[in-house]
Amino acid sequence: MLKKDLLGIKDLTREEILEILDLAFEMKKLLNGEKYSQALRGKTVVTIFFEPSTRTRLSFEMAAKYLGAHYGNIEVATSSVVKGESLIDTIRTVERMKADVIVTRHNMSGTPHLLAKYTNASIINGGDGINEHPTQALLDMMTIKEKKGDFKGLKVAIIGDIMHSRVARSNIWGLKKLGAEVKVAGPSTLMPPQIEKMGVKVCYNAEEAIKDADVVMGLRIQLERQKSGLFPSIEEYREYFGINEERMRLAKPDAILMHPGPINRNVEVTSGAANASYSVIEEQVTNGVAVRMALLKILCERRN
Repeated sequence: MLKKDLLGIKDLTREEILEILDLAFEMKKLLNGEKYSQALRGKTVVTIFFEPSTRTRLSFEMAAKYLGAHYGNIEVATSSVVKGESLIDTIRTVERMKADVIVTRHNMSGTPHLLAKYTNASIINGGDGINEHPTQALLDMMTIKEKKGDFKGLKVAIIGDIMHSRVARSNIWGLKKLGAEVKVAGPSTLMPPQIEKMGVKVCYNAEEAIKDADVVMGLRIQLERQKSGLFPSIEEYREYFGINEERMRLAKPDAILMHPGPINRNVEVTSGAANASYSVIEEQVTNGVAVRMALLKILCERRN
């Protein structure tokens, strides 16, 4: 990795992605052991999330603490942001408190890229609008590598709200760089125009996308980002695009089921499918801590 920040998968080379994944597997050994290291002793990690998060924010906190770093979190609702302080002033204030890495999530696409220009601290994009969610894609790729070994020729189906999904975009960039074949499926109103230019095949029914897939990934319906009327009802979405046990039988016998969480159970994925032996949804959460440990270590070591 040549940059001080992690802003998106689009910016990374294949070799950089694999470097992060290799270190993440090493971090997982520590995570499964005593969960104690002094690798980041003396370093400080701060999270600033302008959108709700359970998995991403908490996993960064745990990753920092497992590696011996100091950790702080800014609660936006009780910060000076509500008094009118600008994002840039907030970030520069945190930097002057000697933060080494700042992890941020914002509902406006491009926000981490802007902030990275105004601070010497390393910025990690924890999700920006409908643009990218690089750390989620990295943990997804780690999970796939763990289960499948290699990406070349692997068939991956991503199903759901593609239009508003930063997870889908980051995964498409990464999976294509690693040699996987990607299909996307969802209602036509939730499909970005000209997404084929990203090198994916577009399907308008779930069965076509899932057939013979090695990996099936469901996406959350992001009602908070949608205008009304993009699909008739939750019930109709579930009928045509919900991932259930019957549809999973169309995939390869050793296929795995993924979801970035949180799951709207019995909407995007039925409880039966989410709890089945082929589901790796909970393993994704564990791998999320390992990936974020790897990223913090790489960025902090470079800062030395």
